[in-house]
Formats: sequence, structure tokens, C-alpha cells
Amino acid sequence: MLKAFVQQPQGLASVALATPAEVPADVVWIDLLEPTPDEEKAVEQILRIDVPTREEMKEIETSNRLYEDNDALYMTATVAAKLDTSRPEITAVTFILSNGRLVTNRYVDTKPFQQFIAYAEKHPNSCQSAVAILAGLIESFIERIADILERVGGDLDLVSGSIFMSQNGTPKSRDLRALIERIGFNGELNSKSRESLVSLGRLVMFVQQTGLLQMTQEQRSRFKSISRDVTSLSDHASFLGTKVSFLLEATLGLINLEQNNIIKIFSVAAVMFMPPTLIASIYGMNFHLLPSFPGTYSNFFFSLGLMLTSMGVTYALFKRKGWL
Repeated sequence: MLKAFVQQPQGLASVALATPAEVPADVVWIDLLEPTPDEEKAVEQILRIDVPTREEMKEIETSNRLYEDNDALYMTATVAAKLDTSRPEITAVTFILSNGRLVTNRYVDTKPFQQFIAYAEKHPNSCQSAVAILAGLIESFIERIADILERVGGDLDLVSGSIFMSQNGTPKSRDLRALIERIGFNGELNSKSRESLVSLGRLVMFVQQTGLLQMTQEQRSRFKSISRDVTSLSDHASFLGTKVSFLLEATLGLINLEQNNIIKIFSVAAVMFMPPTLIASIYGMNFHLLPSFPGTYSNFFFSLGLMLTSMGVTYALFKRKGWL
């Protein structure tokens, strides 16, 4: 799908196109969302650029992501998408600046694009030029990542409370498997957000260092501010990554403690039943040297008393040692 946007007094406006080749001359932004081959060719012919294919966008080498060609800037960033679902993913978005126009090529309809378009439709200052639109899109991605990191931090605080807090001095009942799943999901969100920040940081640095763009002082200051935001959020993402690791290790430690407590109970029970088992084994022997008492059930009650006494002595010993 191809969308063309022009600058209007009220803000950014979408232009209806009968065919991909009918792109107006005053278009400032061309957005390609899962483009067809005909749409890619039309944009390439109009702007005389080479739109990267989906396979080319997946290249991880910096030279294939950030480069200049025929007075055009090609910038591919790896961004997180579908962050509100149970399966967040990473997708590539390509930004092309050529002849005062911005071309974006993407295969996932991410929320930052939707938010920026809705904002730019009512704020003409955000779409005065292709560079301004690029800056606005990057800021939209950064704001989205900041919201995700805030959400991750809040959920990790709740998980921490579930792990370490107690109610009236007694430990809380916990579903440790569910806690591990929550920690793992938050770690995945944080990891994808951090990867996006690294990619966007490289893109912003490339824009600042290139000599092809003629930016105003205000635009340069804007990109510097974006760079500082990326650095700040990257540091926060690193902190959250450390917290995820700590909580995961703490949860696994609790699982080990609970398993040890279960094994401890079985071990104590086995030791407590060892003396009665020995006594029962001795009195079950078939010879006449055992002490006996007159009466039908005297030996039975005597051996039973020995068993109970041995269990009581073992329990008292364990209690005194603090093993129970």
C-alpha cells in the first residue's frame, strides 16, 4: 500500500492516488506499507532511487543500513513492533531522504507511525519538511519505547513485591512458574526495546554526521535532543535488564528453597521412622531370646511403646537442633 502526504496549512494531509505513478509534485512524504512490486517501481522511477527489498532491509551490517547513494540518504532501523500483544517482534523500517522528500518502507503497521500521522494532521509545524517528518517519526518511536520501558519497570516492581514481600510476617503464597513467565516476558520487551534504541541511536548519529542534509540550527538541536533521549533510555533499559536478571535468579532461588524444604520433610520423616522400623524388625524375629511379658498383647503394646518413644526422642532432638 502506498500513501502520499502533502503539507497543508492545517497540517499533514493524505493524497488519494488513482495509480502509484500519479504522485503529486508537492508530496513531502511517501509511505510504503507492504508495497507491491509496481508501487516500488513507481517510487523508484519518480524519485530516481533504489528502494531496498525486504531481504535487503534485514541486513545487519551498518554499511548496508546507513549509506549515501546518488545524493540520497538510506537509513534502515530495527524497531520493536506489536508490543501490546503476547508476541512482540522486531521489524525493519527504511527511511530514504531524497530531493526534499521522505520515503518510508515498512512491512508492519507500527503504532508510532499511526500516532505521528494523527499528530501531524493537526500540527503543521511537525511536517514543514522531510527532515522534520523524519525527526517526528523517530521521536514517536522513542516515546513509544519510553512508555514500554515504564510499563516494564512498573510490572517488575510488582513482581519484586510478590517475591520478597510478606503479609503479617508470613511469606506470601506465590505461583513461581507464573512469576518466571512474567519476568521472561518483561525481559523480552526490554531486550527488544533496547535493540530498537541502539538502532535508532546509530541512525540519529548518521543523520547528524552526514553532509548531504542542509539542516537549520533548530533541526540540529532537535536531533541532539533525540540523541540524548536515546542515550538516557538505553541506560534505563540496561538497568531494567539487570533487574530482570536479578529477579529471575531470585525466583529460581526460591524454587530451589521450596524443593529443599520438600526434600527436608521427607528426610526428617524417614529418619523419624528409622528407630520404629528397627524395633519392629527386631520384634518380628522368630526366636525366644527377646524380652517378653505375660499376657496376650503385652509384647505388642511394649514394642509399640518403644516405637512411639523413639519417634518422640528423635523429634525432640531435631527440634532442639533447629532442624524443624
